[in-house]
Amino acid sequence: MLAGQLRGVPVVGTLAHSFVTSFSGTEVPPDPMLAPAAGQGPRVDLAASVEVWLERVCTYMGLGVQDPHPGERAAFVAYALAFPRAFQGLLDTYSVRRSGLPNFLAVALALGELGYHAVGVRLDSGDLLRQAQEIRGLFRTTAAQFQVPWLESVPIAVSNNIDEGELARLVQEGSEVNVIGIGASVVTCPRQPSLGCVYKLVSVRGQPRMKLTEDPEKQTLPGSKAAFRLLGSDGSPLLDVLQLAEEPPPQAGQELRVWPRGAREPCIVTPAHVEPLLRLWVQQGQLCEPLPPLAEARALAQLSLSRLSPVHRRLEQPELYQVALSEKLQALVERLRARGPQ
Repeated sequence: MLAGQLRGVPVVGTLAHSFVTSFSGTEVPPDPMLAPAAGQGPRVDLAASVEVWLERVCTYMGLGVQDPHPGERAAFVAYALAFPRAFQGLLDTYSVRRSGLPNFLAVALALGELGYHAVGVRLDSGDLLRQAQEIRGLFRTTAAQFQVPWLESVPIAVSNNIDEGELARLVQEGSEVNVIGIGASVVTCPRQPSLGCVYKLVSVRGQPRMKLTEDPEKQTLPGSKAAFRLLGSDGSPLLDVLQLAEEPPPQAGQELRVWPRGAREPCIVTPAHVEPLLRLWVQQGQLCEPLPPLAEARALAQLSLSRLSPVHRRLEQPELYQVALSEKLQALVERLRARGPQ
């Protein structure tokens, strides 16, 4: 559970890069004890039961107990405690075979001892058809190994930008896919692409966190942040800068040393004007100010577009709008990246 604030750019009409919206909240840990599904018998420490099952599952799969990611397992346990009758695991956060599957099986088997049956697993990347076939095979052998027949038929759901071509492949004979999630391709076409948005944690109990991945586009930026748009003397945007929330804001007319995203070296920029981008929109679940009427939002969108350079607006090979990091934020990214997965 999270309770806190939502800060973001003016929600209607303002152009902004995907990096600049952030959420800050307080984590409330769930009760670790879970009662049997039948309602009779003592409550059980689910996390402790999961650890016992994890050792058995890893031994059966030929893995070390250190292979499955503990953070992923903690997320599965928390979800199972909140929704024991509707537990479903997303398997591909780290590694399907070495982490997602053993963590899911440990939680599902621990729930099964209490009379709850997992409702499914989901895949959201990679070769969905092949992975589903491999997972079904493992479910069958694991069900036989631990004498839990219900595990054989746990539904396998898949998603990830599925179009008509992939759909035809997923429903072919021999597919083990039970549920197919189609979203963007239902309401969009290639000439009218959708905007995909994902919220990811950047801080846990006040400690900055980031997602480490080989895909630079999926790497997150750690910590609670502030965002500013730096403008030239003619009012046109130079770049947006992200910095840690505790840093002082940039000042007009003063040199600023920043690290453009993807660059190997910093650069110096001197803004003529500085605009803060993040505003408080939600406080404890309540909207802080009314949303603008449609005409006002349309005018703001047109103004934002008019200020954008033509090289960024052209349809063919547009230049990417630059987003840069402050020196402190860049140093934090490099420090966490060097530390590696925790």
